[in-house]
Amino acid sequence: MKKYGAPSVKKAFAILNAISSSREGLGVSELAKKLKMAKSTVHGMTSALEELGAVMRDPRTKKYKLGFTLLEIGRSAYSQIDLKTAARPVTEDLMEKTRTSIFLGILNWDHVTILDIVEARQDLNITAPIGSNIPLFAGAVGKVFLASMEEEQATRIISSKGLPRFTDNSIVDSELYHKELRRVREKGYAVDDEEYIMGVRAVASPLMGLGQLRSAIWAVGFKASLDDSKMQSIAAETHMAASSISQRIQEQLMGKR
Repeated sequence: MKKYGAPSVKKAFAILNAISSSREGLGVSELAKKLKMAKSTVHGMTSALEELGAVMRDPRTKKYKLGFTLLEIGRSAYSQIDLKTAARPVTEDLMEKTRTSIFLGILNWDHVTILDIVEARQDLNITAPIGSNIPLFAGAVGKVFLASMEEEQATRIISSKGLPRFTDNSIVDSELYHKELRRVREKGYAVDDEEYIMGVRAVASPLMGLGQLRSAIWAVGFKASLDDSKMQSIAAETHMAASSISQRIQEQLMGKR
């Protein structure tokens, strides 16, 4: 089969990828330098992308950010992937193994949106409304998402927003928080020891295979029933469950299911 290079399409995607990696957006000169393109080429491409709604230009900074057309396309792609369906059998099994409530969520700008919850079979549970948002720095899941970013990007977010103190256990020192993020990157999961809600512990692990759509699962329970040994076991189970869901996502994308 003959392959078509479509250089204009490739350049347009290169521009979109570059813009997506910058939280503050990029101007024409910055894009030209970063992508080693002529400024005239970048100007023409960004103008066309802006007309299509794929990017939008900040009139004050003259920098481009991703536009709402891409958000709609992303939502359509997400609905085709059907993350909740792919994750449900695994999160239900994880709940049975850990006796904790299992949350599924995605990173949504500066907060985390809850997509699904499998509640533990207990009289007293930790839960939240589906579709509700929690702060980006909320315990284990926030660490997972920040650890998945380039260190420079994570540093910018932490510096611009500051580290909130939800409880006396919250990590509010940026140096200690960065050390914690490095630990998360090494282990593949994050732990919350009453850092978001007193009396509550959690373990989170990221899902892979969704590109720029960052998602994760996290197990949540009361500290009274989660000693350190139990937390280590839950961490291992959560990490394996995340890997299993990631595999199911890949199979779904490849049309095997």
